[in-house]
Amino acid sequence: METNSQHLKEQLSQFCGSQQIFTLPLCRTRYTEGIQFLAQTANAFWLLTDASIMGRSLKDKSRFITIDFKRYSPSEVETHGHDAVITYTDGNGTVLARQQYHFTDFPLEQIRLFFVDNTLLLPSEY
Repeated sequence: METNSQHLKEQLSQFCGSQQIFTLPLCRTRYTEGIQFLAQTANAFWLLTDASIMGRSLKDKSRFITIDFKRYSPSEVETHGHDAVITYTDGNGTVLARQQYHFTDFPLEQIRLFFVDNTLLLPSEY
């Protein structure tokens, strides 16, 4: 799993800008090639959907939103009672929302995404 997650991180770091923009029909959120690659490769369309819905609901609080996924270690799971959390902030440390996940098979321990102008993107694509 570590090798696969390291390989995925390396692949994601190659994305810079985006020549093609995709649209999530459910909420009309736009997303980049890097996000499309992440969703397909990691089987994480749930992350795309959840981040899009939350980003849209929080855009009145901040025009720039960071989306930080963090999977807990086994000892942290015992403490927190769930496998992972996504924290939404304004990029300056102000927490706008948190979502807890009781189970996840997402391959990365953590990842940061951005939601700007109704578009979900990787930090390297900003």
